[in-house]
Amino acid sequence: MGMFLNSKAPYEIYSVIRKSPYFVDKSLLLAELIPSFDSINCYCCITRPRRFGKTVMANMIGAFFGRTDRKDRIFDNLAVSEKEEYEAHLNRHDIIYIDFSRAPKGCKSYAQYIKRIEDGMMEDLMAVYTDCGINRDEAVWDALQKIYEQTDNKFLFVLDEWDAVFHMPFISAQEQKEYLLFLKWLLKDQSYVEFAYMTGVLPITKYSSGSELNMFVEYDMATSERFSGYFGFSDAEVDRLYEIYQREGTISKFSREELRIWYDGYYTATGIKLYNPRSVVLALTDNQLRNYWTSSGPYDELFYYVRNNIEAVRDDLVFMVSGERIAADIGQFAAVSMEIKSREQIYSAMVVYGLLTYKDGKVLIPNKELMAQFNELLMSRDSLGYVYNLARKSEQMLRATLAGDTGVMEEILQSAHDTEAPILAYNSEAELSAVVNLCYLSARNQYRIEREDRAGKGFVDFIFYPERKNEDCIILELKVDSTPEKAIAQIKEKNYALRFKGRLGEVPRYTGRILAVGISYRKQTKKHCCKVEILEL
Repeated sequence: MGMFLNSKAPYEIYSVIRKSPYFVDKSLLLAELIPSFDSINCYCCITRPRRFGKTVMANMIGAFFGRTDRKDRIFDNLAVSEKEEYEAHLNRHDIIYIDFSRAPKGCKSYAQYIKRIEDGMMEDLMAVYTDCGINRDEAVWDALQKIYEQTDNKFLFVLDEWDAVFHMPFISAQEQKEYLLFLKWLLKDQSYVEFAYMTGVLPITKYSSGSELNMFVEYDMATSERFSGYFGFSDAEVDRLYEIYQREGTISKFSREELRIWYDGYYTATGIKLYNPRSVVLALTDNQLRNYWTSSGPYDELFYYVRNNIEAVRDDLVFMVSGERIAADIGQFAAVSMEIKSREQIYSAMVVYGLLTYKDGKVLIPNKELMAQFNELLMSRDSLGYVYNLARKSEQMLRATLAGDTGVMEEILQSAHDTEAPILAYNSEAELSAVVNLCYLSARNQYRIEREDRAGKGFVDFIFYPERKNEDCIILELKVDSTPEKAIAQIKEKNYALRFKGRLGEVPRYTGRILAVGISYRKQTKKHCCKVEILEL
């Protein structure tokens, strides 16, 4: 057992995960990988956004296939144990496991970084294969080849966080190329490679048609159907976890539906919706719904991706925070190039990092957790121009609505129109809806705002569910070339207010007022009109 060769770490780490009350069995991935061993397709790279279980899966692979002296057989009750090939592969392979996010103490150069990996692998190999004549000064791939020639032993490689070097500030672009050559020399066309499993966030860099790592078959979340079910949680899996949560004995502080609103919404290439697994587990463990998005430098900060081309994406952001989907041509972007400038490059990067999701040729904000990130961006970046200015007025807009001050409401909407931004042509209710949403941006701190939500006898344009049961509820209907009175008449006629009434015999969930808000815009006069009315259930 060594630091890289047949390390105990993957087994120990996965064993802890296996004992978690919110463990989800994804072990069938193991059975799906086995047919690729010792084949022309023995190079597999799976990329996913952060927090989607990549390292958990890498540890599972190392724990299952790697040789170990542990006797507790943690896989015996998992789905993979039902497969015919289970016993033939359980702990029967020599694993070389490399976590590329790790670095030596005080690391300040690529030479120090890669030396730790090369020297560590050589020490492990020399300790186990003492009779193979391995020379400490030779290349690790030469040592591995010697071992194979003399013993017929092959190695299964598990490479986690393969793209970590592209986030390390002390590694230059030239050194990144050297790193790719290192991976090529270690893996490509090497007879000692039984299987190579690589994972990370970024797609493999393509310098040319003859990429150093073109032996890998890449599987991403947005465009690749295979392996879709192994990363992220499905609805059925979250259903089971929520049942466990309810049995834990503590008072449940949120509903199953609220869990969906916060963390669901990512799409696979097959169109299946997935939950962010890390956030789901933390919410259930902490018994609290909140933003568990964690920052790790500029690579997952929203503004990093929009600052280079604000003009191209600014109007799109307004539509996306309104719940709209934006048409975009998503393609893989080069890992070594953070000079992301075009609209398509920005959205491609944001999908790769999990800031947006992608479905049917369009990008969208997946859930409430990510919506909070976008709201923060719009409220804090004055370089976004009119979008920022309108967002800053949103607190005043909410106060005016709750007070029934239609004069202030109309003044803010008129100010929005007077900016003469392209999005404010109001040629459709969708454009009016986008601006109205922006004018109520700060309301998301107090309300869960749903657009086109089913209520009563139809679908309401906006419905504001208060976070606190004693606060006012808001139903908002929009009309172009009509009147706010007709908007409110529709709210009453279709009985949208029933959305706030509990089931028969239940105590009402909300005890505040129910406000019907009608907003209209006339193209000819370019005037907004607003009306606020208190409804009775």
